Amino acid sequence: MGNWAVHGVTESGSDDAARVAAFTGPKTYADPEAVRGVVCLALEALALPADYVRPGDRVVVKPNWVKEHDERHPGPGQWEHMVTHPAVIEAVLRWAASQLKGRGTITVCDAPQTDSSFKALRSYCQLDRMVERCARDFPGVRLELLDLRPEEWHAVDGVTVSKVALAGDPLGAAHVHLDGASEFVGYAGLGRLYGASYDMAETNAKHHGLNHEYLLCRTPMEADVFINVPKLKTHKKVGVTCALKNVVGINAQKNWLPHHTEGTPDQSGDQFPASTAKAKLEHRCMGAAKRWLKNRPRLSRFFVPLKKVGRLVFGDTQRVVRSGNWHGNDTCWRMVLDVNKCLWFFDGAGRRRQTPLRYLAVVDGIVGGEGNGPMSPDPKPCGVILAGRNPVAVDCVAAALMGFEWRKLRLLTHGFTLRDPSFVPFPPEAIEVVSNHPAWAGALDALEDTFAFRPHFGWLGAIERAATRRTS
Repeated sequence: MGNWAVHGVTESGSDDAARVAAFTGPKTYADPEAVRGVVCLALEALALPADYVRPGDRVVVKPNWVKEHDERHPGPGQWEHMVTHPAVIEAVLRWAASQLKGRGTITVCDAPQTDSSFKALRSYCQLDRMVERCARDFPGVRLELLDLRPEEWHAVDGVTVSKVALAGDPLGAAHVHLDGASEFVGYAGLGRLYGASYDMAETNAKHHGLNHEYLLCRTPMEADVFINVPKLKTHKKVGVTCALKNVVGINAQKNWLPHHTEGTPDQSGDQFPASTAKAKLEHRCMGAAKRWLKNRPRLSRFFVPLKKVGRLVFGDTQRVVRSGNWHGNDTCWRMVLDVNKCLWFFDGAGRRRQTPLRYLAVVDGIVGGEGNGPMSPDPKPCGVILAGRNPVAVDCVAAALMGFEWRKLRLLTHGFTLRDPSFVPFPPEAIEVVSNHPAWAGALDALEDTFAFRPHFGWLGAIERAATRRTS
């Protein structure tokens, strides 16, 4: 793995948060050692301080375990393009464990989508075997695997019909009052925010005026080192899901997370892209149904056949834009940046951090996901691993490599104009790419030979980059 030349290294020193490593490698996971080699090269290229991970540290590794399979194809064998691959996770685990030198803790954890099965996910991905191998090879380092969710939902055709309580984070939750530092301050859609369930009142009670609250899992909030290991995929609400969006998976209460704003743009909403007669009718009908079903999961089963009729009348969500699944979503990017800000500046007790967070992102782009991500993407073999110390820098490079114009993604442009405090201490022109591929090395806007990811259909024509791209 040491025979690849590295291009784009500058003399800016090892403490450069704007540096992103982008390394090419295998386009499949068939050879885990080859995958590990690319991960190690990317991490080496960051020139991290020797004590970035220290003996005795609490390390949290956060993959993207959004769901155990592609929504269109339930069952095993449909997950490699959906979730962070265990070959990439294991490479990160081994790297971190080697830095701990026999003392410390590594927790691999996530809060997958509430209607997914963690049991199936850990079986399909053989996660327990992965942890056992690493624990055997690094005695003295305590490794654990956690499902952070407080509950798992059972859904029928997208309708939640029952909920089962789970153990959740053994350390509990951190209640963070972001308040005046939130990106929702002054937002015209306050009062009409929609979260993860029919209970809009709960979502809006946590976001009004200068009051903006989040409930986050305490284990990741108390980490000395947080290693974010996302998947390179498209996303229906924010355009791309990479380092920034993946941190949303540390939340302990999904309904406190605004995902869209009810209504159309002329009403300061982003639920639908236009105020058509059909959109207005759907909004009235669905609004009434959601109010009726609030806190009545058992009665939700009766809504399933009605939803099927609604799909015939209003169109299938895989083809029709609704629920903020388009480039005009002005809500979700705010929530994503808020959650990242909570992680960077608050601890497990919900207080301001006394010591800075040591953060890393390692992106699994060996096989990415394009099209209707994040739940129904098509596989996109790319053979790329990205690494960096700042999620906005990493995501800008990721978006550019995907063939998108990062300036057309609100999530990324607003990352450089955050309300105080900001976790992005550099302008976009400071981002430098270090790579074993000469066309990628150098400045962000000079990236060439990029991939041509197909956006989610609600983003088609809105974010694609005009530069010359390859098609595979």
